[in-house]
Amino acid sequence: MFHMRRATFALAGLLLGGSILAAQEPIYDLLLKGGHVIDPKNNLSAPMDVAIAGSKIARVAAGIPAAQARRVADVSGLYVVPGLIDMHVHVYAGTGVKGVIAGDQSVYPDGFSFRSGVTTMVDAGSSGARNFADFRQRVIERSRTRVLAFLNIAAGGMGPEGEDDPKLLDAQEAARVAKANRDIIVGIKTAHYKGPGWTSIERAVEAGKLADIPVMVDFGYLDEIRNLTTLLTEKLRPGDIYTHAYSGHREELLPDGKLNPAMWAGRKRGVIFDLGHGAGSFFWYVAVPAFREKFYPDVISTDLHTGSMNAGMKDLTNVMSKVLNLGVPLEDVIRMTTWNPARVIRRTELGRLEAGAEADVTVLRLDRGNFGFVDSAGARMNGSQLLVAEMTIRAGRVEWDLNGRAAQDWTTFPYQKGTWRK
Repeated sequence: MFHMRRATFALAGLLLGGSILAAQEPIYDLLLKGGHVIDPKNNLSAPMDVAIAGSKIARVAAGIPAAQARRVADVSGLYVVPGLIDMHVHVYAGTGVKGVIAGDQSVYPDGFSFRSGVTTMVDAGSSGARNFADFRQRVIERSRTRVLAFLNIAAGGMGPEGEDDPKLLDAQEAARVAKANRDIIVGIKTAHYKGPGWTSIERAVEAGKLADIPVMVDFGYLDEIRNLTTLLTEKLRPGDIYTHAYSGHREELLPDGKLNPAMWAGRKRGVIFDLGHGAGSFFWYVAVPAFREKFYPDVISTDLHTGSMNAGMKDLTNVMSKVLNLGVPLEDVIRMTTWNPARVIRRTELGRLEAGAEADVTVLRLDRGNFGFVDSAGARMNGSQLLVAEMTIRAGRVEWDLNGRAAQDWTTFPYQKGTWRK
């Protein structure tokens, strides 16, 4: 009996020791510790840690023990937010076509996304029904950035044939391609239309109805028939998107310096307003009066392409900084680049930080000082706040780490002579 008791105690000790050892085993792959989490979807803005296991967020809570993670990144003093969504970019690159967006004027996504905190890009109509398959295999399926797309109502997208020929504006075919690619295509785009009447708008909306997806409109040019009031109060549906909201090209601002009442009427109807900075679509003389009237964008986006990337626009964090310096609270700026675009494109699995969600996470630093911000005309506005992307995580993988916060110190790093490994 004595020996049986000893054996029982020994077994219990082994089990207890094993459970303690198991409890000490790391359960997370990466812990972002000490940051301030802003998650607009869950109305969260507080000091929290974020734990990642594999490609998923495992836990968001205060005081997660560092010992529970294989890697710990000290993000004290920084903001931890959902991976940023840039809802208006042009990334149909590599076709070799000169002088158009569906070619040399587009950029490859991975070279611009992660370093500016972006985990999801939405191409805004660079391709149409005829060349979307090429865009998909050439760029989308080869990118580490998540790339989604608005399909241009023009069959060749923003290619050499342009976007004005009614014969190329086929709503049925656009809807067919959109439905066949629901995993990527989130909407229909119409842009730059110089033809008569409302053909491009009406056919884009028809395609949107057939595929049950929203329409994004770059309104193009005004004439005696085409005007902002009719577009925003009659042609577009709730949930459709008016981009380049602060361009001034379509009478968004009236001669008296007041915002066109059509903008307020469109918002009341449920039209979404996208900033869409670009190379020629964001001007202080429009934005400042509009923001004074509290007409803020629903979504902040870049309209990234070769003409905007090195000009006034720069990148998404720079555009976010402009909105921040125009008086919008940081929590709202984050909402405009995370949960808002996720809802607009109907991808509500994105733009949030919660257990079970894909681990798309951005860590931002907010610098305070004297900074200059440039609009599409090259005019400067001074500001005191600048957002900088410190770290970008896509599906649990650290893709951008400005200051090596998730990296191991070189003095303890397990180098292998004659080899390199990540």
